[in-house]
Amino acid sequence: MVNPQELPEQAQNTVSMLGQAYSLLGFQIVDGVVGAGYPQKPSHSAVFAQISPRGSRLSTLARGANMSPQAMGELVDELEELGYIERQPDPTDRRAKLIMLTPRGHECIAAGIATIQGIETRIDQILGLDGHAELRRLLTELLGSVPTDRT
Repeated sequence: MVNPQELPEQAQNTVSMLGQAYSLLGFQIVDGVVGAGYPQKPSHSAVFAQISPRGSRLSTLARGANMSPQAMGELVDELEELGYIERQPDPTDRRAKLIMLTPRGHECIAAGIATIQGIETRIDQILGLDGHAELRRLLTELLGSVPTDRT
């Protein structure tokens, strides 16, 4: 665990600490999923975090992950090669494709959820139930105050 006193002064600001926590937790999730037998890269979480159980268009995935469609397309190609997703015709628009989870993709997401639940338990142990609840309350307040329109 990182000791904030050992960090350079500029790394102790709130934004930097939140970034470090995000990065650390992201790698822990990937490690847990990979350890459960579902190889992937941290960047693949951009797809898994956005995809709808009923399927999603590539443009919707890209917009939700704040990425270009080309960059999202590369991730989708990689996950398709790994057998986690497949492209299917969109029944509402024959010109479009839906990105759908395969059974293996659903299993991968279940492994991610199990890993996240383990991390949540660890946060409970570190902060206590009240501390964890307060952290969630503060993050909810902070995130609720951020404008979502980036255009």
